[in-house]
Amino acid sequence: VIGRISCFQDSYFVKKYPQYAVKTKSGEVWKDYKGISWLDAGAPPVWDYLVNIGNEVYKIGFDELNFDYIRFPSDGNMNDIAYSYANGRSKSDVLKDFFAHLDKEFRTKNIPISADLFGMTTSNNDDLGIGQILGNALIHFDYVAPMIYPSHYPPNFNGWANPAKEPYAVIKFALEKGKEKADLASTSPNKLRPWLQDFG
Repeated sequence: VIGRISCFQDSYFVKKYPQYAVKTKSGEVWKDYKGISWLDAGAPPVWDYLVNIGNEVYKIGFDELNFDYIRFPSDGNMNDIAYSYANGRSKSDVLKDFFAHLDKEFRTKNIPISADLFGMTTSNNDDLGIGQILGNALIHFDYVAPMIYPSHYPPNFNGWANPAKEPYAVIKFALEKGKEKADLASTSPNKLRPWLQDFG
């Protein structure tokens, strides 16, 4: 039984501790276009909060901890956004440090952990503007679940006019690229456990 933990999109914790929220440049709590506030991915107290949730989830009987929304926000006014805890680090370095922190906290307890990432992390070489790099996750998690939803790929991606109409080809391409990235990270491609789409 896998317990999914939503990490940095957490309006509840922002309300209680707004000092750990992603901020506007003027210091207000930033919100995305849906009006949702986000936690600053670089804030150590947020990391502790998520580790505590993980420990409680495992204690009540879940077999694996699945960390979702382990990313920086992307759908909002990105020209008026500030991260108070980055300390000069890139988004991908902040997340890599967070992945390492989870790894250190749970590996000694033999608690399996997994991460949900955007599907395009298997084929892109940048961090997609949200800090996610597949190789950084593969070395720290027991499983990584790229969300390979064909409908979420842009028109003409890899030559497909409408990727949603090419589910087999998109998923095969994404996983082959993911295997290459696992090999580059010197870890097992068997850690890849994709989310597959059943909607739209």
